[in-house]
Amino acid sequence: MKKPYQAPIVKKAFLILKAISKASHGLRISEISFKLDISKSTVHGITAALEDQGALIRDPSSKRYTIGTTLMELGKAAYEKMDFKKAARPIMEHLMEQCRESVFLGIRNKDSVTVIDIVESRKDFKITSPIGTSLPLLAGAVGKVFLSRMTQTEARAYILEKGLFQFTPQTIMDPEIYLKELETVRKTGVAFDDEEYIAGVKAVAAPIQDIGAYTPAIWVVGFTAGMEDELIPDIMAQAREAALAINKKLAETP
Repeated sequence: MKKPYQAPIVKKAFLILKAISKASHGLRISEISFKLDISKSTVHGITAALEDQGALIRDPSSKRYTIGTTLMELGKAAYEKMDFKKAARPIMEHLMEQCRESVFLGIRNKDSVTVIDIVESRKDFKITSPIGTSLPLLAGAVGKVFLSRMTQTEARAYILEKGLFQFTPQTIMDPEIYLKELETVRKTGVAFDDEEYIAGVKAVAAPIQDIGAYTPAIWVVGFTAGMEDELIPDIMAQAREAALAINKKLAETP
């Protein structure tokens, strides 16, 4: 099947925006050119156009580019249009009260997961993250949830293509073991992460039905000291019930 035409300049513009967004102090044209292997003249032209539209801001003294307010406005508008967040919010709050840990809502975005809402734990020491944070797709419980929605053949091909990255000593590095985990997720409707993404942190995730173009999931995250082994079965059941409740509420929404 023939691939649709992709405008190279648009792709380069997004690569530049992503690179700048990940740099805490912004990037100069020379740094962008080196990092992305794009000629300085091309980078100069693209950054000038993006600056003109408010997507980038250039510091005249350091000559570094940072993300501009236009992108913030576009991002805010995109999040506000995700109406299913309103349906999920009270259920997330109830889940947080049940398990006393932070509850996240996120969507798959190609090879990553984007956090779109969070209900923070009331504990003094808790796991939190800014809205818009991206997590690797092949990381932790929520990644298992999204990959479990693929067939086993599709998941195997994806894992072999992307490779498993070792985040902690507990990270599953054997593709066959990972695939068995996905089979368990499909059967139980819930995934568990035992310090596989962040040392000292556990997570439980459950899938939510597709909503238009979005593929969401809900997950609970807490420190290992708070999410003791004997509590995990209850948290898994609570997360699964929360996901089902969100699905039911969405089905009732006109």
